[in-house]
Amino acid sequence: MSVVEYNVLSEKPPATHQVSENGNRAHAEQKTHERDIFKRIRSKDVCRLTRQLATLLRAGLPLVPALSALVEQLQGDPLAQTMEEVRGSVNSGSTLSYALSKHPSVFSRLFVNMVAAAEASGTLEEVLLRLAEMLAKRMHLTSKVKAAIAYPIMMVVVATAVVTFLLSVVVPSITQIFLEMNRVLPWPTRLLIATSAFVERYLLLIAIVVCAIFFAIATGYRTKEGRLFADRSKLKLPIFGKLFLKLEIARMARTLGVLLTSGIPILGALEIAKGVMKNSFMAGSLDSMKDLVSKGDTIANSIRKTGLFPPIVFHIIATGQISGNIEAGFMNIADMFDDEVQASAKTLVSLLEPAILLLMGVVVGFIVLAILLPIFEINQAL
Repeated sequence: MSVVEYNVLSEKPPATHQVSENGNRAHAEQKTHERDIFKRIRSKDVCRLTRQLATLLRAGLPLVPALSALVEQLQGDPLAQTMEEVRGSVNSGSTLSYALSKHPSVFSRLFVNMVAAAEASGTLEEVLLRLAEMLAKRMHLTSKVKAAIAYPIMMVVVATAVVTFLLSVVVPSITQIFLEMNRVLPWPTRLLIATSAFVERYLLLIAIVVCAIFFAIATGYRTKEGRLFADRSKLKLPIFGKLFLKLEIARMARTLGVLLTSGIPILGALEIAKGVMKNSFMAGSLDSMKDLVSKGDTIANSIRKTGLFPPIVFHIIATGQISGNIEAGFMNIADMFDDEVQASAKTLVSLLEPAILLLMGVVVGFIVLAILLPIFEINQAL
């Protein structure tokens, strides 16, 4: 059976299972899916499991004993029950890829198809190690971007909370003293009093409006059109847009490189990579690339025609096509953009942190100045 003909998504269970599983298989798969979601198995758990399985197989253990060793190793872990069911299926005659496909919330389509290709080519240990490395690099890169985004957001939220507390609780009790003196106050103090009164009076309304906006955005993002609009907008953000684009290019390139190295045909690799992309707008570009390639165009030209990728991506892939090593071209692109994403994330954090602190200092300084100015005027008058 060739890799092109092998399709785990349409594979039927072995004949020895077909009679016994017909009645209960759908119900069992639904319960397994619900259990997997409830336990919230993390990507790093799957990465660790993949590396351990590859190591056991490389040490010379047959597949079923290797799965048994993993089940024993995972006792108490959320993955233990899942791997026990995988071992049971394999022990009964199923292929590993088919057994994994029963747990779509744990093992992605990319994972299952790569295992299927590895089984067809007899390179399971090598592909599992490649999968573990890819998952590890993806997690590391994603964590860098999340840190670059989460830290400034956290600082903005804390700063907003502090200023809101000052304006709604602290400032009114202090400025009330100035108002009772019936004196002409400096304009910073008058502005502070007006702002404080507005926040104090409409704080609940402001909170409701903010929550409603977030709810509307979250609801819209669940729709296909809303998510497409949001994902397209992400790539156009003034500071983070290029970072998001580089992250998606790195994810796409590494996925395609690993799939092609594992023997998946280019059209199948593009279809699987589409499911890996987090940005639906970028995923749509893979659809366009797939259509162009299916009509006879080269993968390099299809990349250029999307208009989303930097020219260097086209030139590296075009060179890879000429040399017959397009897989290495995709891996080189992934490594290059991995480095760029990490450097950009580090730079953003180093620049945004002082900028946010400076802005917060200016706001708090204005509040302090507005409170102290009337006090200085009173002292001078006395």
